[in-house]
Amino acid sequence: MKSCCGEIQNHSRSEPPTYDQHIFGNVTLAEISGNSGCGARFCTVQKIYLAMSRMLDLIRANALSSHHMMSASKGALRLPAGEMVEILVYLAEHNKIFGANARFTLAAWDEASAITIVADPATPKEVLNYWLDSRNLRSALFPLLLENQSVPLTKIAELASTLKGEWIDFMLDSPRVRKSRQIQNDLVSNKDLTGVQAARVQELITGKPAQVEASVAAEVAQETPAHSEHRNMPGRAEMIADLSGTTLGSAPASTADSDPEADTALVAFFVEHAAEIAAEGEKPFQPIGGIHDEFHDEADVQTKVAAAAASASPAPALIPSAAPAPKPALPKRLVNPEDEKRGSVLQKISKLDIKGRIQLAMKGTKEERAILVRDGTKIVALAVLDSPKISDGEVEKFASQRNVLEALLRAIPLKRRFIKNYAVVRNLVFNPRTPLDIGLGLIKNLLVQDLRNLSGNKEVSDTVRKLGLRMFKQKSEAANKK
Repeated sequence: MKSCCGEIQNHSRSEPPTYDQHIFGNVTLAEISGNSGCGARFCTVQKIYLAMSRMLDLIRANALSSHHMMSASKGALRLPAGEMVEILVYLAEHNKIFGANARFTLAAWDEASAITIVADPATPKEVLNYWLDSRNLRSALFPLLLENQSVPLTKIAELASTLKGEWIDFMLDSPRVRKSRQIQNDLVSNKDLTGVQAARVQELITGKPAQVEASVAAEVAQETPAHSEHRNMPGRAEMIADLSGTTLGSAPASTADSDPEADTALVAFFVEHAAEIAAEGEKPFQPIGGIHDEFHDEADVQTKVAAAAASASPAPALIPSAAPAPKPALPKRLVNPEDEKRGSVLQKISKLDIKGRIQLAMKGTKEERAILVRDGTKIVALAVLDSPKISDGEVEKFASQRNVLEALLRAIPLKRRFIKNYAVVRNLVFNPRTPLDIGLGLIKNLLVQDLRNLSGNKEVSDTVRKLGLRMFKQKSEAANKK
């Protein structure tokens, strides 16, 4: 039977399913278009449908109903993985209504499937560019994207001047990057390179082995374009002597002991972040979450308890012929040794300048790091994570804290040692203060039970909770099939 346009015929049962039947099952084209009649709009959709061969074209032409657009944004269409991802990228970048759902679906997309897609030179450039965006980077995909010949060198060069941390390490290990002088020059202009990374870039350019000693003294003395602003900085020995002699006059004695590993990390940190430290000036210690108030509140509570105990003591009876009874002694104020120690550490930290607090963060005790990680000055809090003395247990605790800077929570997953710890990953996802993009990127690593708990957690954002519920269902179904 023909439609009002005389162009579309109903398929008999003996004919193979059409494109729309393959994707939507028994849903007809009229239902897809949102109109079961034979009006002008339906006829237009029929003509568009005949001229197009891919579902993405129908989506671009707004030829699908909202129900099927929602299915597309959830990746629920029965399409090849490459085509489904292309549709999701289009929705994520160009559709205001279903874009958020599409981004969540892409964030949770199966890693093995994504690896196959990004390694294929035939993958559309829109898909490659989406996963090259700094907001969507994934460590499993980035090395493959760098080697994909469909990704132009100009695009990689843009990333070379803006990325930092482990992403730069991936680039330095890329055979394609190592052959491109253009990208190497852009890496040199990156101000976020570490001392070791800058030395590796210089090695690529000059072809000579980089002389990076364990003490990092060579990094300080070496004059590279990326670190030219540090040419007049003192050497390692002079720097340590200066820091120990002038900056930490009031620091705890525990930090005065010589620790070669901590000294090396300290000098490297000062070299890498010299500009940031200079920009911070002389900011005083201002902890996030009011650590001073918390300490004094505890003291006030103890005082009230002691006073209450004193008032509860029965008053002595007055005997006329007897001498006045001596006043009962007030109970001695109870002092928690840990609180007393904590107060002493707080007083010492409050007297230190930024450089002194950084040195204490690197070389201090666990108690001192627990306080400095809450420092409102970002560079001091980040120094805690670079301490060679920090333990995995401390990082697990930091990842769950809400009274720390967001910059600290962003920095934790950038360090490979920390991100390999499942407890750290779980705590970051469950922490309401963790930036949304960081939390969404880590959800895929959670176990089924934790995904179930996350889906019912009212403290995290709705976005994280919904994605957790979706991934819980996906992993549960996959486990049941096995």
